[in-house]
Amino acid sequence: MMKKILILAATLSIAAGGMMSASASPQSDLKAFRAYFKNKFPNVKLQDYKNGIYALDKDRYEAWIEFESFAPPYEGGVEVGKKLFNKPLPNGKTLASCFKNGGIGIRQNFPYFDKKTGKVITLEAAINKCIVKNGGKKLKWKKGKLAAISAYMGFTSRGKKINIKVPNDPRALAIYNRGKRHFYAKRGQLNFSCADCHVYNAGSMIRGNLLSPALGHVTHFPVWRKKWARKTAAKKGKSGPLDGFGTLHRRYGGCNKQVRAKPFKAQKAEYTALEYFHTYMSNGIAVNAPGLRQ
Repeated sequence: MMKKILILAATLSIAAGGMMSASASPQSDLKAFRAYFKNKFPNVKLQDYKNGIYALDKDRYEAWIEFESFAPPYEGGVEVGKKLFNKPLPNGKTLASCFKNGGIGIRQNFPYFDKKTGKVITLEAAINKCIVKNGGKKLKWKKGKLAAISAYMGFTSRGKKINIKVPNDPRALAIYNRGKRHFYAKRGQLNFSCADCHVYNAGSMIRGNLLSPALGHVTHFPVWRKKWARKTAAKKGKSGPLDGFGTLHRRYGGCNKQVRAKPFKAQKAEYTALEYFHTYMSNGIAVNAPGLRQ
């Protein structure tokens, strides 16, 4: 099976042209990225990409939407996130004090480039910064309470379109291009890139799983995954509302492991740059967080 996967990747991978050109601008990258998927899946509307693999498979979509409309398993975690968001921090302030619009309906603007520090700020980084600033203890990056808070903030932003800015600032462009290189660079023993699975082979099957398109990927993070919920519940011997939640950087680490590459640490420069590029490529697509995935 793995040999077939490698052959498939080698056969279908292409030179990404403008998408991989070092001299291309973010705007031209985005145009080429959308055009690629428009050509690959001509019957899929841009906004449908927020649904991930369910935009590509009618039967999977119908099963998923029934699950979503009946009793989505992430509801309990969103409620936990809401309580944590509104819970007073040690100095009496809440997380709302650190964000525009009180933190409601702003998920679509993250990550953003901060001109003062010259760094890209993710939503999870901003949440933890606020907690520490107000006397609290930093939360773990990839899951648990931080993912729940981020999921709640994402939920309040549903329907808002991703709107990431890459200013004409050498520092911002350097971070964007670092993320772009990471997305297209092959790594690990399997010699796969993010693009191999989620651009060139999007819509293909691997081990019974449908490979999701990179366009729209970030709109539904943090996600609630059945795989994560089962794994956590088995380890604890019981299930809880936060068991299936994970941030985008948790997923990045899992993808690296799947291609037998050593993951980078969550919220460090490599994954932050990747998130910046990755999210920019979904500009104009509505937030649909938290998502329910396999």
